[in-house]
Amino acid sequence: MNSQDIKKDFPVFSAYPELVYLDSAATTQKPERVLSAAEHYYREENANPLRGLYDLSVKATDAYENARETVRKFIGAQSTKEIVFTRNATESLNLIAYSWGRANICAYDEILIGISEHHSDLLPWQILAREKGARLRFLECEKDGSYTSESLKNALTPRTKIFAIAQVSNVFGQVNPIKEFAEVCHRNGTLIVCDGAQSVPHLPVNVQELDVDFLAFSGHKMLAPMGIGVLYAKRELLEEMPPFLSGGEMIEYVTRESATFAELPHRFEAGTVNVGGAVGLAEAIRYISEIGFDTIQKREDELTALAFERMKAIPEVHIIGADKAEGHHGIITFTVEGVHPHDIAAVFDSESIAIRAGHHCAQPLHEFLGAQSTARMSLAFYNDESDIERFTDVLSTIRRKMGYGG
Repeated sequence: MNSQDIKKDFPVFSAYPELVYLDSAATTQKPERVLSAAEHYYREENANPLRGLYDLSVKATDAYENARETVRKFIGAQSTKEIVFTRNATESLNLIAYSWGRANICAYDEILIGISEHHSDLLPWQILAREKGARLRFLECEKDGSYTSESLKNALTPRTKIFAIAQVSNVFGQVNPIKEFAEVCHRNGTLIVCDGAQSVPHLPVNVQELDVDFLAFSGHKMLAPMGIGVLYAKRELLEEMPPFLSGGEMIEYVTRESATFAELPHRFEAGTVNVGGAVGLAEAIRYISEIGFDTIQKREDELTALAFERMKAIPEVHIIGADKAEGHHGIITFTVEGVHPHDIAAVFDSESIAIRAGHHCAQPLHEFLGAQSTARMSLAFYNDESDIERFTDVLSTIRRKMGYGG
């Protein structure tokens, strides 16, 4: 992979030649062809889809449903009826909790989640448990961010209805053994929710091979526009779930007293849908597929290893999680002795390097780790060695710039 050729695909790097962008876990940059695909839709195919009988509306409908088929193939779902478009992974996870959860969770049932979960995979379950009188329990990870199938097996009880876990942690960068977790859960009669926000953009994900019951991910973390996300759910589960939102497009027939709802997946897509976002997501998938996950993973692993090695050589830098680069997968969270993470980020910003600082929407995890906040660098295949070198060169000067000796 020629990194300079790849960077040419992304307009932001032409607009800001000095930018080192290391915040891809928060949102990725967008290639020109994704922007062009979304623009083409709005310029030449824009109409309200699904209900219109005129030619332009049919084109909009085709663009939307073709995007759904592209997503289906990408994650290996059996049917497009299992692919629900949402705004983002957060909405997808809320949909599960509000629709499946309210219909199936009862008092004294248990909901189990990983301690490292993003708030979007915590708060919906927290609210549901409080509302239903259920018990919310946490599966604690090791200090390197890893979980084991044995620890999951020991945590499950006959009352555990659902287990929610990210495939890749947005703090540690650890890859969890989701297929093994699904087997453990299903033997216990427990459903499994997989947050794929940090995995689907970076490694091949096949929902049938993993045998997850639900998978949520966002377009904006995988080169697509903001405002489009995906919920995958097994068809038999979706068939039994009540609508999440109600209004236009998700109905078949409405009277003064009642309504019948549309077939899957449209009953979960109330209102005018985000066709432009779906078109952009489909083009992002095609772009990723053309580059190939073998190439993407190799590139990102090499850059992670380079960053990890250089960071470990700086005595005052403390990396959160695994003590080997293999446990980080494009995400390295860290602290600098004596320097607040917000100050760390500010120093990097002064050098045109974008990283993130704070609790990364994982406050219970930070409390578990005994850290109020941390800094995080996260990369993608459009980064290169010079980005990592600039990042670590600046990192080595932060304490001096903040007035510390050395």
